[in-house]
Amino acid sequence: MGVGTNKKFYVEEGFGYNDITPLRSTTTNAATFSATASSSTITVTDAAHGAIAGDYVTFSDAVSLGGNVTAEILNQEYEIQTVPNDNTYTITVSVTADGSDTGNGGGAVVAAYQINVGLDTVVPGTGWGAGTWSRGTWGSAATTVAGGGSIRIWKQDNFGEDLVFNIRDAGVYYWDYTGGFSARAVTLSSLGSSAPTVARQVLVSDRDRHVVAFGCNPEGSSVQDKLLIRFSDQENATDWAATAENTAGDLIVGSGTEIVQAIETRREIVIITDSSVHSMQFIGAPFTFGLTQISAGTTIIGPNAAVALNDAVFWMGRNRFYLYDGQVKALPCTVRDTVFRDFNDTQAEKVFACANTSFGEITWFYPSASSDDNDKYVTFNYEQNIWYFGNLGRDCWLDRGLKEYPVAGFNNGYLYNHEIGTDDDGSAFTAYIESSPVDIGEGDKFVFARRLIPDISFANSSDMALPQATFTIKTERFPGTGYTSSTATTVGESATQNNIRARGRSFGLRVESDGLGVAWRLGSPRLDVRPDGAR
Repeated sequence: MGVGTNKKFYVEEGFGYNDITPLRSTTTNAATFSATASSSTITVTDAAHGAIAGDYVTFSDAVSLGGNVTAEILNQEYEIQTVPNDNTYTITVSVTADGSDTGNGGGAVVAAYQINVGLDTVVPGTGWGAGTWSRGTWGSAATTVAGGGSIRIWKQDNFGEDLVFNIRDAGVYYWDYTGGFSARAVTLSSLGSSAPTVARQVLVSDRDRHVVAFGCNPEGSSVQDKLLIRFSDQENATDWAATAENTAGDLIVGSGTEIVQAIETRREIVIITDSSVHSMQFIGAPFTFGLTQISAGTTIIGPNAAVALNDAVFWMGRNRFYLYDGQVKALPCTVRDTVFRDFNDTQAEKVFACANTSFGEITWFYPSASSDDNDKYVTFNYEQNIWYFGNLGRDCWLDRGLKEYPVAGFNNGYLYNHEIGTDDDGSAFTAYIESSPVDIGEGDKFVFARRLIPDISFANSSDMALPQATFTIKTERFPGTGYTSSTATTVGESATQNNIRARGRSFGLRVESDGLGVAWRLGSPRLDVRPDGAR
């Protein structure tokens, strides 16, 4: 699962999560504390600490400052609040200091710094004109606290019980399950020979048990090559030195300027660059893997925009959608203009693709033109070959399997169970589906609709619910002018037909309900129509 825009990295343990973010540095006998009476803000002095606001630091071996700020208070993990200079920063403790808190924490304080946090919003540029006009007062400091223009994106995969993961275009790390949930991840290069130190993405080839790094640094160099693929020795995540005695090695992608995303299917690894698609397959000794270009002239909008389903890969490109099922083809999309005319290209890296196999759906969450975060979605139902869209913000998704229901997350810090129940955590909400305008005949004549056959089922509604829905028939006189009138009728569970009066060249249908505990499934509604005049 790819995890986008996270500042810290967590591993699941039961229903909780443990922070395994690697450490950037540890200082011993250097950090000191300074408290101010009647304040919960503590100033920490640690020369050349290298921290930025939002980073996390864990203290140990500190002693009491003499009053309310005890050793137990200090020896915890803290988020760094402000960084006045290269040698000091502030944290906020859970108590207010008093006049007795005059100590400095002792001379044996250990400060363990996690890797610097990344951006959660793309910064489109630097220098004059970057950012929004009048975002601050003249001469004021910039509010961006982390360097680089791209958002922090983690990629992870399981190597047995262990985890191998990386920050996109940054370090590669390994977490060993045998060390327990209190152990932190370490750099992969610290565990063995010649492991990559920077990569766009890492994954484990399940079929043959190689760890593969995409867009990484060559062996013997620290310079990143965004088209280079390297793989470890088989069944050995730490041995990357290519020799005649192992299966480690490398490949180079021959087209495009960078690997954007690699995704594994049951039989191959599909590699999507900014302008081409390649298939990477295990072929055995002496070359280990073979690489074949299968398409050119394609695009992909972001590093999480593709999702695999069995042997097929779906992804969002720029202004179109693609499917690879043995060959690459553009997916006909009836809502393409709706999506890409209201799309924030600056934040395209946040696009996230996922599969909801219980309902035969592939969904892309994306940021609309007025939002810096994912706030909309578009779904392709591959079983019915139809598209639909709506408003919902999600950044990551795990399909049902390990859990009974799909689980999704958002940048508000919550995880959500999906496809469970009919209400909004016990409260009713409006559920609806609405069609686009549909012509009657050739659309050149007016017709009069006089009867609705709803074809709706309220199975699975709760026993206390009032099972009913509202059908609204909207009419349009001319294409593109919008609906000019509407007729609404309420349909219950025993309804077979409803008399209506609606006139137009084309019709749109909206079905909605707002009752507590109401569940419904729509079949094939029909209208009884006859030719009619314009008046």
